[in-house]
Amino acid sequence: MGDAGEAGVTGEAGMAGERGRVAAIIGGGVIGGGWAARFLLMGWEVRFFDPDPAAADRLAATLENARRALPGLHDAALPQEGRLAVCATISEAVAGADWIQESVPERLELKRKTFQKLQEHCEPDAVIASSTSGFTARQLQGCATRPEQILVAHPFNPVYLLPLAELVTTDDNPPERIEKAEKILREIGMYPLHITAEIEAHIADRLLEAFWREALWMIRDDVATTEQIDAAIRMGFGLRLAQMGLFETYRIAGGEGGMRHFLAQFGPCLKWNWTRLMDVPELDRALIDKIAAQSDAQSGHMSIGELERARDENLVAILRALKGRGRGAGAHLNAVDAALPRPALDISCPILTVSRAVPLDWTDYNGHMNEARYLQAFGDATDRFMEIIGCDADYIASGGSYFTAETHIRHLDEVRAGARIRIETLCLMGEGKKLHLFHRMFEGERLLATGEHLLLHVSLETRRSCPPAPHIAARLEEIATAHAALPRPEGVGRAVMGGR
Repeated sequence: MGDAGEAGVTGEAGMAGERGRVAAIIGGGVIGGGWAARFLLMGWEVRFFDPDPAAADRLAATLENARRALPGLHDAALPQEGRLAVCATISEAVAGADWIQESVPERLELKRKTFQKLQEHCEPDAVIASSTSGFTARQLQGCATRPEQILVAHPFNPVYLLPLAELVTTDDNPPERIEKAEKILREIGMYPLHITAEIEAHIADRLLEAFWREALWMIRDDVATTEQIDAAIRMGFGLRLAQMGLFETYRIAGGEGGMRHFLAQFGPCLKWNWTRLMDVPELDRALIDKIAAQSDAQSGHMSIGELERARDENLVAILRALKGRGRGAGAHLNAVDAALPRPALDISCPILTVSRAVPLDWTDYNGHMNEARYLQAFGDATDRFMEIIGCDADYIASGGSYFTAETHIRHLDEVRAGARIRIETLCLMGEGKKLHLFHRMFEGERLLATGEHLLLHVSLETRRSCPPAPHIAARLEEIATAHAALPRPEGVGRAVMGGR
């Protein structure tokens, strides 16, 4: 790696940067840019180095996609975006960095040379992680000044959305270094899968290689086209793999007998000559031309940028669906949300009940938030207020809750995907069976919508209204009294035909 490049600084200092949390990204291709985006949007200061003058423009395009997609994946606000510095030299990029992510081309000699230069200038306690998809950690540690500092953190594209990072280590990596790496990866929302086996291509790429090898043979032998192969995956087993993986899927296929029955029934067919996984087709000009022509016919009507945006929109929708069910990557994302800090509670002013970004799947054909999502956002605000007064999961399990009796929403301004919104909640009344809330949704200081809600406390046993438990009534009275001293916001009690 050379030291040429154009220096520059963009963005504002984030929470992590203020605490000195610095990530250095060495190599600015698709993967390096994805790492930079994830660290930045998780609040870290990022120093970016790539000798290619066009790398900064590629990074800007990746950041645009990431800002549009990642924040809305979470149901809580991410930290303030960190500060980005485009550095002219490797030494400038890695000085004082906590995490160094190497994403240079897949040539072992180049990677080792890069590690030697990194270790000349970085802190001895920094984590140096490689994005390599094929080399083992021990291969990378060869010739290193401090081999214990180097490990593998292999991600998947787009890095800013897909959580998996294959964390590959050797006996030279001390436990405290591995623990630090796992902790940092979790802090930025990744799912570290720790691998200690000395295998090339790790786990996921080996599985993908099997898909890829067989697909190449089917195209070469005119068994299937690129479009047919992709359809077979995305319309069939790919949907199952996203939520259950391979072995849970096949366990179900075994019926009540489970995996043992499945293996007994389908195990013998593994000896049949179905696949050509042990052979590699020659990628001669004829096969390359055939694959390229079929791929052009399949997707050539869309630019790479259009395909990336479509991919991100679909990934967000799939991941958010999995979050709702707590399955697959969704369970991990729920854990990330739970670890994000909640704003401090202050009942002397309208209570901040929602702070988040608008997800891609919340928008409609007009390019702004679907009207049903306004209700969902206000419903989330009500749920948070219920938690604050003690109407939480335990209380609901004991047989008491609030049901909404009436709702009035005013849509005052547009809000688009990626917008950071907050909802401030005023308790207009909290006495007896009744709870009267008024929510206001903002982007910055811009008022987007209001939601007025009347709720009744009910017994879940009788399904009829009843007074809440004494501790909830007392908390409600405290908040309602505090809010009674605040100015009454415009729009309270407004009817649909009441005008503005």
